[in-house]
Amino acid sequence: MMSGSGPAPPPPGEARPPIGTDVTALLEDSTEELYESAPCGYLSTLMDGTVVKVNDTLLGWLGLSREEVVHRRRFADLLTVGGKLYHETHYAPLLRMQGHVGGIALEMKAADGSRLPVLITSAVKRGADGRPLLIRTTVFDATDRRAYETELLRARRAAEEARRQAEADREQLREALAVLQRSLLPARLPAVPGVQTAAYYHTASPVQLGGDFYDLFPLGDDRFAFFLGDICGKGPRAAAATSLVRYTLRTAALHGLAPEAVLSALNSALLERYGGGEPRYCTAVFGTLEAKGQSVRVLLASGGHPPALLLRADGRAEYLPTPGGLLVGAFPDASFTTVRTALHHGDTLLLYTDGLTEAHTGDRSRLYGYEALRSFATELAPAEPRTVIDALVRLLVSFGGGLEDDTALLALGRPPHSRTALSRTVAG
Repeated sequence: MMSGSGPAPPPPGEARPPIGTDVTALLEDSTEELYESAPCGYLSTLMDGTVVKVNDTLLGWLGLSREEVVHRRRFADLLTVGGKLYHETHYAPLLRMQGHVGGIALEMKAADGSRLPVLITSAVKRGADGRPLLIRTTVFDATDRRAYETELLRARRAAEEARRQAEADREQLREALAVLQRSLLPARLPAVPGVQTAAYYHTASPVQLGGDFYDLFPLGDDRFAFFLGDICGKGPRAAAATSLVRYTLRTAALHGLAPEAVLSALNSALLERYGGGEPRYCTAVFGTLEAKGQSVRVLLASGGHPPALLLRADGRAEYLPTPGGLLVGAFPDASFTTVRTALHHGDTLLLYTDGLTEAHTGDRSRLYGYEALRSFATELAPAEPRTVIDALVRLLVSFGGGLEDDTALLALGRPPHSRTALSRTVAG
């Protein structure tokens, strides 16, 4: 146990530990010896800076003799050019004003021309009448501290460079992924006689490939095919599966298969490619467009996908049921059913992925949902495809951080009777 003046005395009856003669000799060092051999430098100067006393420690650091320093040099003469300038313009005036200055980093110059980084503390000593007479200065060797600061600065610069390189790598990755993502989507939607089109793709993460997809392409004889869907998962594997899905759907459609047969072909392709290892399935809706008189006939088949939404010219909005559709690529015996509808002037058919209906709203505990989407569409109807997509884009933006998944949108519609010119809208 320690007391204010040193170790507590041993309990009565307990012998004191013996102290060797060498330790006793060191304890009897004179004050002068302690001053000269202190682990830090000491010097005293007159008020004009003339050195009048200096210890052996500081002289040893500087490689100077006492005769070269005492009464021959001023304190500023022991400093480097930069240190001398700082001493004259800042240190000395502050010391005269305050009477004490501590912890100032300077550099002293040694006899061999080397520089010694130091921390100095100075105090003005006054006479009985209050006049300043002497300046006493303590000098600490800051070589290790300077080395530490240099290493810290080097590490900080290295970390900053690594941060910049990482950001450049991330930007390069974002650009590469954006190019790859665009390659999985049509560059633009083709012109469809008698039909207006619009599309949009929202990427949830700029550094992760999404699995949503859509397309619209001609089949010949004024017939067109379209599809939209969502591959399970994200990243390169999902992108590879998306490429397989798009190729299979296009190939099957161009071979003249009906919508349900196209999805069956995709189901077989996914099971063949991924059935033996990591499963990879998707939801998808596939359909065809064919002009019939004043309307466009739509044949549609769905594989586990959210129902298409019809915005009618009379202001109604209703889901188009697609019963019996299972996830594509999940079951060998999956079957699909084709449903029929027609687009009349002013009607718009909306296809979307579940990123829209599963967006978090409010306190993030609720999903946007199908009923909210139907109400939103009802307020829009009747509306042309571009108007519908633009409104949905604003809705997606309003979800903020609640929109956590990729979202694909595709709208197909017949222009109102008043429109005589048909427009083609490039995918946004």
